[in-house]
Amino acid sequence: MTSSKLRPFIPLIIFVVMAIFLGIGLTLDPREVPSPLINKPSPAFSLPQLHTPDKTLSRADFNGKVVLFNVWASWCAACRQEHGFLLELSRQNIVPIYGLNYKDQREDAKQWLIQYGGNPYVASAHDLDGRVGIDWGVYGVPETFVIDKKGTIRYKQIGPVNYQNWTQTILPLIKQLQAEAS
Repeated sequence: MTSSKLRPFIPLIIFVVMAIFLGIGLTLDPREVPSPLINKPSPAFSLPQLHTPDKTLSRADFNGKVVLFNVWASWCAACRQEHGFLLELSRQNIVPIYGLNYKDQREDAKQWLIQYGGNPYVASAHDLDGRVGIDWGVYGVPETFVIDKKGTIRYKQIGPVNYQNWTQTILPLIKQLQAEAS
């Protein structure tokens, strides 16, 4: 066939290619976006704590222990979904939970914690401008990281932590990491 004979089929070919890409895209789970930070050292940071701004929270506070690092905000609807579950986890004392209050006003965040039942965090850093969140690869909240005893990010949960992802993925990983020698 000559190029002039193919010309009428070009729109059909373009449509088929676009349909294939759309079909592939619809099968992907947006909560399973791979993070380039997995198995890499957690980014260095030092921020004022939410409740005590004269104190800082930094990566050094995680050293020697397995921790959850939860990125949250008072303006985040999905954060409300997970907050009760995080409160329950903090009462169980399985793993320390640290927070990163992301692009939020300090007073709004503190009031939100009171309004929704309490503070599940050992400490929460206040990242008003979102720069630390960007370093951690955060593109939406909530996001939760599992960090091992050496400060390496081992897992990233995009979206709320809930019973299903906790029991199936996060808790088994935490138990494994806690059992490993430092």
